[in-house]
Amino acid sequence: MRWFSVNRLTGVLLAAGIGFATSLSAQAETPKAVVELFTSQGCSSCPPADQFLEELVSDQKDVVTLSYHVDYWDYFGWKDTLGSPVFTQRQKDYAKSRGDAQIYTPQVVVNGRGHMVGSDRGSVKNAIRKSSGMSVQVEAMLDDNALEVQLSGSLKQPDKKADVYLLGIDKEAVVEIQRGENAGTTQTYKNVVRSIMPIGMWSGTAEVFRLPRTALKMFDSKNWAVLVQTNSGEMPGKIIGAAFYDK
Repeated sequence: MRWFSVNRLTGVLLAAGIGFATSLSAQAETPKAVVELFTSQGCSSCPPADQFLEELVSDQKDVVTLSYHVDYWDYFGWKDTLGSPVFTQRQKDYAKSRGDAQIYTPQVVVNGRGHMVGSDRGSVKNAIRKSSGMSVQVEAMLDDNALEVQLSGSLKQPDKKADVYLLGIDKEAVVEIQRGENAGTTQTYKNVVRSIMPIGMWSGTAEVFRLPRTALKMFDSKNWAVLVQTNSGEMPGKIIGAAFYDK
């Protein structure tokens, strides 16, 4: 698991040279919603939510689905092999931003705002249906030297800014759980977030963010997601742009 701070990123964000550019294949041009599942291998109530997320990945091509493994159930006797305190902190930041202190697994957060039990299919699908969609267009190009992320659209609050994140994704992880509440089972997880890195702040006008390919090696992931998310101070807000890419 890796977390890269803005300060560390500043050292690697360099101007890229001209090379042969390839447009990355996006899961959906403009997704309707972003579904983030907070789950754990040590949580006995999580497998139904993990399975539901797998179905969403297969059936909802207009939705970006992401799975974050938290680490606060590790004391039950099994250390989550995909878990990270970074993802636990993201979940806590969401609760703080909402002001409701609701932190649990399995928990789904839709578009960075509403939350619900991750296995509650009706509530999750209803939240997706009610989503007004993304207001920011996200496109990515990959050449010999850099990953280029292009944003277009506008912020509803022009005096605000939005954070732009690049996520390293494993499309599938199969884990044999040997101890804890799910001991003796083999679980399959989809669209597992392995790393998340801020690559800049967006002011609401057409803009390009470039990341050297040397920096991409830090991810060790074959798939990527981009999130554009408003913020309130240091707390995450509404997700207004997203894309999921196959390398």
